Amino acid sequence: MVYQSPAGARDLLPLDVAQKHWVEERLQQVFHRWGYHRIITSTLERLDTLMAGGAIQRSAVIQVQDSEEELGLRPELTASIARTAVTRMAGTTFPQRLYYNANVFCRTSDSHNRQLEFYQTGVELLGSEGLLADAEVLLLLAECLNELGLHHWQLILGEAEITQSLLSSFPATWRDRVRLAIAQLDRVTLETLPLSEELRARALLMLDLRGNPADVWQKVTQLGLDAPQQAALHRLKSLIEILGRCFSVDSNQKRQNFPVILDLSMIRTFDYYTGIVFEVIGDTANQPRILGQGGRYDRLLELYHPQGKTIPGIGFVLNTEDLQQALQSTHQLPQATPASHWLVVARSPTAYAAAFAYAEKLRHTPEIRVEMDLGDRQPEEIRTYARQRRIQQIAWLQDDGSAEIETLDRS
Repeated sequence: MVYQSPAGARDLLPLDVAQKHWVEERLQQVFHRWGYHRIITSTLERLDTLMAGGAIQRSAVIQVQDSEEELGLRPELTASIARTAVTRMAGTTFPQRLYYNANVFCRTSDSHNRQLEFYQTGVELLGSEGLLADAEVLLLLAECLNELGLHHWQLILGEAEITQSLLSSFPATWRDRVRLAIAQLDRVTLETLPLSEELRARALLMLDLRGNPADVWQKVTQLGLDAPQQAALHRLKSLIEILGRCFSVDSNQKRQNFPVILDLSMIRTFDYYTGIVFEVIGDTANQPRILGQGGRYDRLLELYHPQGKTIPGIGFVLNTEDLQQALQSTHQLPQATPASHWLVVARSPTAYAAAFAYAEKLRHTPEIRVEMDLGDRQPEEIRTYARQRRIQQIAWLQDDGSAEIETLDRS
């Protein structure tokens, strides 16, 4: 029907927008302090761009009809930013620190959630690899959450290189089944797959490589790691040590440990991750909620580079709407749209020009909101309107341009 929005679409009303802006503005302040610059990429992308690196399945993309090429609405931003960085920012100095506020469009497999449009805020740190870059992104993520006043969160940290390497010991015919079962925490499937006792024990141990980092280190040593796996594990240990030393103090000036849970069984659906992968989990009304996720992708940008040049990258995305839900219980979000400061009223039709001029003068003051009364109302109706809109000052304009200022009480 013409009077209904499409299935899966959302309309944001003024209060929704005010709350969304409150979140984005505070995150933007953090990004600026860390030297990140905003980038805006096209909402439309070529389908092969979106699907490069195994980032997304074709069925998840909302496609757009075009006679010349296959196009789709972006379901995430990393692929678009990677394409932009190597095709539009040639010769740039690395590292590049970029952030975005954007809407994305994606069909989900959850039949109970028909929402198609989502809002995301995130960063991409391009052109830098190694321990310090990983630490910067995770500490930046922590500061974003603290800036919003969200203190009950945990970082679930994995390492794609270690996990993929551990999976390589399984027969190729069963590797994807094992991978999927671990990703879905499906112990039953792992116990019934036709694997040797040794491999089944290995799969079940991988499933349990989650918890306090010290406990996970102890378990993983039972897997007989080779030299590359041990090197990756050492980098992960060093990263967690840096996070522990550099994590900021809380509002009571008491130092806390970085709230990290190590999960070497974490398997992300995106295939382009090459190093650390992570999710941040918040406690919303005593229910865990994924607030964001991210990871390192050192081979993604070469897929778009004209000469196939390798440029490392790492980033994270925060789900704006999930952040808003998590913030509802903190009572920090705006509970009403901003009120206007002034209502300008012409006493007669011949005072309209004077009223517009007076309103324009008031608007020269930064951050001042000024409304014009549009006529056909009695004075008491005007006052009632102003009180309902929380406007405290009315300027009654005479023909000669003089103004009588009335300050309303809050009753």
